[in-house]
Amino acid sequence: MSRPKKQPAKDCIFCQIATGKLPASKRFEDRDMVAFDDIHPHAPIHVLVIPKKHITSLADVTPKDKELMGKMLYRCKELARQLNIADSGYRVTVNVGKWGGQVVPHLHFHLLGGAPLTERLSLYTEAAVLLAKE
Repeated sequence: MSRPKKQPAKDCIFCQIATGKLPASKRFEDRDMVAFDDIHPHAPIHVLVIPKKHITSLADVTPKDKELMGKMLYRCKELARQLNIADSGYRVTVNVGKWGGQVVPHLHFHLLGGAPLTERLSLYTEAAVLLAKE
């Protein structure tokens, strides 16, 4: 299985967002994580939740990271509530490795919602958006 190439944290775009070196439309931040809008959204609401600690992939999570992973999943739930998508439904995904669709080699959770999502991950249709508005 092909895994993302390891890169120094200083060269990681998400690490740069986490440290404030690059701008992002932040939805949440604390000492452990940052949540911000995806610049290439796959749904009307598409937020990325990342740890401030550089972890390349879910495949690289260690037992020491268990509490952080739980906090990040809980933050996804809270963001869904704050963004008014909790009642209608939403999706949380994690892409792992090249074949899993991971583009940025820094662990991140995708929170998607705001319209009915199709069976294909991370996609929604214009018809679904229209139905959601009715």
